[in-house]
Amino acid sequence: MPRLAGQSIPKYRKHRASGQAVCTIHGKDYYLGPHNTKASKLEYDRLISEWLANNRQPLGQAESLTVAELVVRFLQDARKLYVKDGRPTGEQAALNAALKPLWELYGRQSAAEFGPLSLEAVRNRMVAIGWSRGNINRSIARIRRLFRWAVRKQLILPSVIQALEAVPGLRRGK
Repeated sequence: MPRLAGQSIPKYRKHRASGQAVCTIHGKDYYLGPHNTKASKLEYDRLISEWLANNRQPLGQAESLTVAELVVRFLQDARKLYVKDGRPTGEQAALNAALKPLWELYGRQSAAEFGPLSLEAVRNRMVAIGWSRGNINRSIARIRRLFRWAVRKQLILPSVIQALEAVPGLRRGK
């Protein structure tokens, strides 16, 4: 049976020309220090741990990550998290609905450039669709949760979520 790409753990190996330990993740070589030393093995363990924590996705692509790519990665994690008795919970459907206007308006934009005005535009889109105030406020909270998750996974800078926290919820009559 063929192996799926990206499913096996990258190997710790020796780079013959330099004598350094090297590990290749998604086509990028990471030099770890002199081969077969404790320091290089610790660096390898750290690198593999980060890669596994990042759901076996390439490391260090925060600058080029789009909102759509961020949503896809978040929903992959959400499918594992929001399960009860082997079945998806209602939170998965609520996340999909909340993230749809975000995806439609800002899917191609860099996630690092998403800010308070963008969040207000998404909120205005939800108002135009005809969602209730309570549903809009819960959906905006879910969008913030997406960006908090991205900060925790080091996909975007913390300044993005700090800026999004400045957007207040909709008040009655607005």
